[in-house]
Amino acid sequence: MPAATPATSADEARVTSVRVDDEGIHAATDAEVVLDVLFDERRIWSFHLPRDGEEQGDGYVVPWPSALRRFLNGHTHLQVAEHVAQRVVYDEEVHLGEQPPTGEDRIAVVNEHGLPLGIDKSLRLAQTFDTRSAEHVAPLLDSIQEVLGALKRAGVDAFPVYGTLLGAVRGGRLIGHDSDADLGYVSRHTHPVDVVRESFDLQRALSEAGYVISRYSGAAFKVDVTEGDGSIRGLDVFGGFLRDGWLHLMGEIRTPFREDWIFPLGTTTLEGRTLPAPANTDEFLVATYGPTWLVPDPAYVFETPDSTHRRLNGWFRGTRIKRAEWDAKYAAPRHAEADLEPSDFAHWVRRRNGSVPERVVDLGCGRGADALWFARAGATVKGLDYSPRGSYAVAAIAADEGLPLELRTMNLLELRSVLAEGALEAHAPGPKVVTARHLADATNRVGRDNLWRLASMMLRAGGRFYLEFLVDKGDDAFARKNHLRTLRPSSVEAELGSHGATVLTCKMNSEADTGRRTCRMVVAWEQPGQR
Repeated sequence: MPAATPATSADEARVTSVRVDDEGIHAATDAEVVLDVLFDERRIWSFHLPRDGEEQGDGYVVPWPSALRRFLNGHTHLQVAEHVAQRVVYDEEVHLGEQPPTGEDRIAVVNEHGLPLGIDKSLRLAQTFDTRSAEHVAPLLDSIQEVLGALKRAGVDAFPVYGTLLGAVRGGRLIGHDSDADLGYVSRHTHPVDVVRESFDLQRALSEAGYVISRYSGAAFKVDVTEGDGSIRGLDVFGGFLRDGWLHLMGEIRTPFREDWIFPLGTTTLEGRTLPAPANTDEFLVATYGPTWLVPDPAYVFETPDSTHRRLNGWFRGTRIKRAEWDAKYAAPRHAEADLEPSDFAHWVRRRNGSVPERVVDLGCGRGADALWFARAGATVKGLDYSPRGSYAVAAIAADEGLPLELRTMNLLELRSVLAEGALEAHAPGPKVVTARHLADATNRVGRDNLWRLASMMLRAGGRFYLEFLVDKGDDAFARKNHLRTLRPSSVEAELGSHGATVLTCKMNSEADTGRRTCRMVVAWEQPGQR
């Protein structure tokens, strides 16, 4: 099949042979085109054809996004329309899913509170702005202005960036298919180290002002905003700087740029509110989205050069290695029964300890099944993990049952996080059990060094460190699905020894059906006065 060429205007795209089934959207086209999918006249998802499709016969099939599939069981009035030209190319009442049609069940893409959801540009379900009323987005707009003011008081002149700036300049409104708000600033510093220091200063200033902050990288963080209906929406703050005639802005941008295209800041209007903006918004949006930024594209994908990724990763992103992969893993729907089953490792820890420990710290707790099991058995438990998404269900269960289980976010690649959590736990009285199942093999050498440091701090009052890691991957996909590497027990023991630890037990386990081998260790640190 010859490749479709990009259309230079909406009228040049011709979409034919459209049909819909449980596999996805099937269609043919002679030019690249953005299509909207509507359920009962509400936009749910947008995509490029053929960019996002797979060749099939004389056309393409675009599979349903995985995040959407759990909703696809029932009836809906389904329309497919060209986004720019607003031409409807498919308009039918359809039934999707394995259950036989009843004529009654309508497909409802909503969250647990019944609020409408859509697929955002990252193929994740979100409450997009086209589902929100002016009353509900007003707190977000308030917060944009508040955070811009707080950043200015902290020493930087910030402004809306990415989709937020695009919506303001292109139409004075939040973009309907967008789901978050983005702010940015261009530092007066020119060295990445100084940019990182400044970003942490800004985070501290906003935290002291009462905002809840989570950090993305050395130069970007998110501010959580509570909207009128109780929904939490993230407001991203991206740091940037100019160096040798190039603009670097966290996220996606590295491009030749002039300082007078940014400073002094001008203004733009968003939903009737006057906000700061780069001096030359056209040049800034060309740098962000290319020369076609005026053409709406709800399925836009940043095509960032590898050279830009390498620079921004090297300067700022060392603390977020594989965070997106872990978030995606935990975002996938799972069966609750399987989630709550404790691992064989947890049973082994309890047997080795001789009884239920009084206090357990589960490092890399994942979905929290082991932590929940220990808490139900009577232990006071703290679970720490890189990605908080996996343990949401267990946190709700623990709260309902009144269990002594605390779940927190902790990043082994961020020394601040390691030292803070280590110090907090070091002050908890009495000996404890610290566990780390498939954590040492899920991080790099920096992460492992911080893991050994963290465990030693937590065990200052005595106790044992139990860990399990992969030695041989075996024949199944376990290692790939869990982002694991293999480690040699002798190397792990040497690393622990360099941190003052003694390996008390080293036990190999093999699985005959997969060929996978793991190693389990019991580790201790000598306490003062024990010599």
